[in-house]
Amino acid sequence: MSINENVQLVQQKMQQASEKSFQKKQVQLIGVTKSVSSQVASVLLEAGITALGENRPEGLSEKQAALGREACEWHFIGTLQSRKVRQIIDQIDVLHSLDRLHLAEEINKRAKRPIDCFVQVNVSGEASKQGISAEDIHSFLHEIGQYPKVRVIGLMTMAPLTENQEEVRSVFRALRVLRDEVAARNLSYAPCTELSMGMSSDYEIAIEEGATHVRIGTVLVQS
Repeated sequence: MSINENVQLVQQKMQQASEKSFQKKQVQLIGVTKSVSSQVASVLLEAGITALGENRPEGLSEKQAALGREACEWHFIGTLQSRKVRQIIDQIDVLHSLDRLHLAEEINKRAKRPIDCFVQVNVSGEASKQGISAEDIHSFLHEIGQYPKVRVIGLMTMAPLTENQEEVRSVFRALRVLRDEVAARNLSYAPCTELSMGMSSDYEIAIEEGATHVRIGTVLVQS
């Protein structure tokens, strides 16, 4: 299948999953281009993708040099080292991996404008995954209030790599419950209305459980 056909198929499956979801909010498809060339990224944009996700500063710079800063929305989806914040923070629209206070401090110091961020939560508790524990999210957000250039629009997580769909679903559901708790606090700097969860192998389950942003790469570019 061509990239254009892949995009259409994913969008169709997203729509079907949305119809099963209790929420009727538009879900944003982020095309993850961390492992493909700028040429392939360009084809994704031509196929209708409006947001691209990169996980390395070097990859982001390369894609933007080839495609242009205004070509689409740019999302940074990987772990961001504090020393690399200066390099990318004003070149992205959304950060999906806010996971420590020192990073928030550095963003606040370097950004020229408030940055929309997802706080990364390690819902599954796996040692191999980054993120704030669910138990610490409220205290973490309390501290974030001191950084006016950090705006928490939602929470992000990654489900375990397992074929057990109920285990995957439970992780996504737990993040939604946590998001609702945060949103209920009505924090001006953390409206927390969004959920970034779901990748190529589990985006349909994520959407059924309330995802507002899905990060998809492999199934968009495979032939």
